[in-house]
Amino acid sequence: KTIGPARPSRLRVPYRIKVRDLRKLIADDKQLPFESLRLILQGGALHDSKNGEDVYIKLGNGDSLIVAVRPKAPPKHIRTGYDDEEEEDDLKFHPPETASGWKWRLFCILHDKLKLPDIVLFAIFSLSLKAWAFVILWFTLAPVAHKWDLGPIYIIGTGFAIIFLNLGHRQAGELSAYSIFNEDFRELPGTLNAERLDRDLRTGQL
Repeated sequence: KTIGPARPSRLRVPYRIKVRDLRKLIADDKQLPFESLRLILQGGALHDSKNGEDVYIKLGNGDSLIVAVRPKAPPKHIRTGYDDEEEEDDLKFHPPETASGWKWRLFCILHDKLKLPDIVLFAIFSLSLKAWAFVILWFTLAPVAHKWDLGPIYIIGTGFAIIFLNLGHRQAGELSAYSIFNEDFRELPGTLNAERLDRDLRTGQL
């Protein structure tokens, strides 16, 4: 049963199913947003996981679920009456509900047991595994560079490596913002340089 004017509908599901998979089935069947979908069974809200472990439920023939779509929060500049607790809750870090089980377990350990602040959790979970591998490798090689008196070179080399690894790749036929890298030194339309200023002055456009 969907909250609203929609009529109740039927859906065949396995006897034992993960809450996450059930939400996905309902979202696909009813064309509803998965992230905002909430399920209520026998008066209690269903959660995808608990303590980092996936939650399973058992359903019988004819069981009814209430389906609700959480509305998007309005922009803060038009909100009225929200208090400091709501604002602080927005700043707290929570892994997305689609996160894998090991991420939820790691979050529970870091947040509940080690009591790490939210800003640290943001930094930890915002980096990919590949980025963490580079960070660990960098700190592993740093003492070696210091031992051989190569610290400044190591840091400068790291800076150049970060620059070159983040240059990106141009598609075929795409012009660079710097004409020196383009064929026949072609410039982007609207480029302002000394030659254009001189041309505009001579033609009286300035």
